[in-house]
Parts: sequence; C-alpha cells; structure tokens
Amino acid sequence: MEEVAISEFKAKCLALLERVRSTKKPIRVTRFGKPVAEVIPPTSVQERGSWIGSMKHSLKITGDIISPANDADEWEVLRD
Repeated sequence: MEEVAISEFKAKCLALLERVRSTKKPIRVTRFGKPVAEVIPPTSVQERGSWIGSMKHSLKITGDIISPANDADEWEVLRD
C-alpha cells in the first residue's frame, strides 16, 4: 500500500482522492511515519431508491391480520 505523509495529503488531497477512486488502490496517510488513516476506494453504490419495492410479490398474507390475536376477555387491561 502506498504511504503518504499527512502534510503531502493536506496539500494534494483532491488529487490523491481522485487517484484512489480511479485506480481502486488504497493510500495510507502517515504522521511521523506512523499510520493515522487509510483512504480506500468506495464500494459499489446502489441507487437510494432501489430498495423501495424490492420485496414486492415476495410475501403472502394468510389469515386475518386485522383482528386482535386474543379474545377481548383475555386482555388484562380490560379486567376490573
């Protein structure tokens, strides 16, 4: 992995970020020879709206989903 001093990273930040994006190779940023950060290429980005509707037609509702699961006389809150 290529190492870049923090002062050089500060001076050439945009160019280094573009290089990481285009080459897909990470860069390690160092300070006094010790690593402080790693700049890695981004993972593939999905469209934000792609998940909406992704489960369409994958579920099947069986039975009554509106009525309560228990009878009203079994509820503690309704007891005196």
